[in-house]
Amino acid sequence: MLEGAGDGDGAAEAYARHFVENARHGVGLIIQGSSCIYRDGRTSPGMTCVDSRRKVLRLAPMVDAVHRQGAAIFLQAGHGGLFAMEAWHEPYAAERHGPVLAASPVPWLLRPAFRRVPVHVMTTAEVRAMAVRYGEVAGWAREAGYDGLQLGSANAKLLDQFLSPFYNRRTDEFGGSLEARARVLHLIREAVAERAGGDFPCTVKVPAERAPPGFPRSTAAEALTLCRLVEEWGYDAITPVEVSVFPDTTLSRGGVPDSFWTNKGMAERLRRAAPSRLRRGVVKAGARWGGRRAPFQPVWNRALFRAASAQAGIPVFAVGGIRTAADVNGILERAEAAMVGIGRPFYAEPDLASRLLAGDDGPRRCRNSNRCVPAQMLGMKGVCYNPDVRRGGADQGR
Repeated sequence: MLEGAGDGDGAAEAYARHFVENARHGVGLIIQGSSCIYRDGRTSPGMTCVDSRRKVLRLAPMVDAVHRQGAAIFLQAGHGGLFAMEAWHEPYAAERHGPVLAASPVPWLLRPAFRRVPVHVMTTAEVRAMAVRYGEVAGWAREAGYDGLQLGSANAKLLDQFLSPFYNRRTDEFGGSLEARARVLHLIREAVAERAGGDFPCTVKVPAERAPPGFPRSTAAEALTLCRLVEEWGYDAITPVEVSVFPDTTLSRGGVPDSFWTNKGMAERLRRAAPSRLRRGVVKAGARWGGRRAPFQPVWNRALFRAASAQAGIPVFAVGGIRTAADVNGILERAEAAMVGIGRPFYAEPDLASRLLAGDDGPRRCRNSNRCVPAQMLGMKGVCYNPDVRRGGADQGR
């Protein structure tokens, strides 16, 4: 995670302050929070861009430091598509270098929120060029010492917008059937093999979606079919996730991220980022709707990753509400997944891995409040922002 490291020369140091500590306490694989393949397309001001070889190679010292603590590290690469901050977040919206990229025209349900936002539906050639860019990023990542690449292909990011029938209404080779909508993943895997080598691990998130009643979505059955397809195309592992068709907190279930309006500093940042009342209203409505619709539930992706493990011939990563040593051990012992991932609790508890490995009950401070989500969207540090946790003395929340 940690999309608050920024895009400057200090990004490596910011990542290292968190990741080295995580590795020291026993995390086996760190997946660095989504980094953008183009200079436009970030989903937060604090997201790192990996749009050039120079930018990726400046992260090499952090990668080396993680390795010295015995952990591996993957780079997650992606693009925000319609939900890039250039669509709404000032001053980036006013200074964008081009229109917002999309798989298809904006769905009618979302058109009021995109009023006056220039949107460009990618041509067939541009989709193919994007696949090549992922290959270039993988090659640079390998040169920087990363151990692999994960595609940010869920939670309404651009790749998910290609996969999802809610967004994808294309009539070229990248639209129509599930296999056609996912064709971009096939091209990306080929590009990664060409630019980074066939032995450079490449993993992918496989989404099953929730959508408003009556709207198309990627179903769990389609997600399982997609697991089979990406295995055939040469992906090395899959992370099945249940997400929303909107970029809300369905992926990080828990409380309503109310710090948008209860934290004076964040409320002011939001006002500056979204001077329009309509845009602020959309952000707040999404926060309320997502949090209330998807409260925290332990191991909420179990049915999906268990079904994927039953049919996949490649490793399945389990994520989503996994908190205790009993959760972790149960998943592994029952072969429901090959690896278990945990995210936001590390913001408040960098030593969590050592306690889980020792059989501890799990996080002592993380409350799954989602108050770390607004901070990321507003470009603040990727740390815990729950005031109850901070009063309890969590170093990461100060």
